[in-house]
Amino acid sequence: MKKATPLNLIGVNAYWMGLSFMWNSLHVIMLPAIMLNFVADQQKNTALGLMSFLGLLLAMVVQPLSGAISDRWVSRFGRRRPLILIGTAFDLLFLGIMTMAGGVPALALGYFGLQLASNIAHGPAQGLMHDLIPSESMGLASGIKNFFDMGGLVISSLWVARILDPQNPLTAYAAVAALLVAGALVTLIFSREQSSLEMSKPVSFRTQLREILRIDFRGHRDYGRLIAVRLLFLTGIYGVQSFAQYFIKDTLQTDDAVKLTGDLMAIIVLSLIAFSLVAGYLCDRFGRKPMHVIAAILAALGSLLMTTAHSAGAVLGFGSLIGAGIGIFLSANWALANDLAPLSEAGKFLGLTNLATAGAGALSRLNGPMLDLVNNAWPGRYLGYSVLFVTTAVLALASLILLRRVPDPTRKQA
Repeated sequence: MKKATPLNLIGVNAYWMGLSFMWNSLHVIMLPAIMLNFVADQQKNTALGLMSFLGLLLAMVVQPLSGAISDRWVSRFGRRRPLILIGTAFDLLFLGIMTMAGGVPALALGYFGLQLASNIAHGPAQGLMHDLIPSESMGLASGIKNFFDMGGLVISSLWVARILDPQNPLTAYAAVAALLVAGALVTLIFSREQSSLEMSKPVSFRTQLREILRIDFRGHRDYGRLIAVRLLFLTGIYGVQSFAQYFIKDTLQTDDAVKLTGDLMAIIVLSLIAFSLVAGYLCDRFGRKPMHVIAAILAALGSLLMTTAHSAGAVLGFGSLIGAGIGIFLSANWALANDLAPLSEAGKFLGLTNLATAGAGALSRLNGPMLDLVNNAWPGRYLGYSVLFVTTAVLALASLILLRRVPDPTRKQA
């Protein structure tokens, strides 16, 4: 495989900015604010948590399946890009449905459809880096991937939080669609996939389906453990992200919770960007696992400090620690996933990381009923959010226990 050029690195990663912008805008800024149009304040955490929980369960199934299908996709345009194009086209349809939603049922229909379409594209997109980037540049490529991921988060946090009108969210939905299409076009044009026509072998549909669904975790136990590490760490982090707007609204009593939530996400993400790029370089130099340890400690510390935050400044300051931990973790974990994924089934196995990513997102949403239960039991004290932050710290540190049994190929080579 030829040495990666800057254009290669940008091409395989640009789509992540559009996806990141879309999902951060929806999950952190738009849906929590729009949901208040349709449900009572005392049930807001429960309604938001359960809807997004069901949507993310759908993502857990679709993304690895789509990634596995792309491993065997036959076209002159390559294996991954056709499915990225199909998924993105249907994204626009379901974003339109959400834009016109006048109640929870229509909003949920658009949201579930968007999860389906987006993950049809997401699974194959994860295989592009493995296919087109040489192993010696994988840490840098992972850092750049997270840079684009977090770039989308920053833009959505600062921009969408300021243009969103919960009563008329058309402008915000249009911004989401525009950046999603822009990222997709860069990846579709500049990811130089070869035709997969010559790689195809005539096999029956039944054989193809069996191979797509077969997952050999016995032969790849280390990869299974890595997925469990990712699940624990991200379950806590996504809990903070999911309910940040309601935490700020309830505990700080601010007049503009949407804007302050956007500022908090921006601070977290700016820290994340800086540390993810540094971590990408350090992963290639010192190995992946030491960076995991540093990430867990920073995320746990920031989460515990957040239980003492009673001002906007404290929230933003402690949030920056959490962001640093997330940035280091994502670069190290994605590089290690690429190290351990089998060459012939990269799309399938890298898609399986979504069992952790979407699974963590889904599990974290189950905090919604807990938050409403604890907060309503002691009105005005909002103790549910303290429970959430402590749980986040515990899960981050617990992920290190599972990490001990995951090998680090880069340190073995050293």
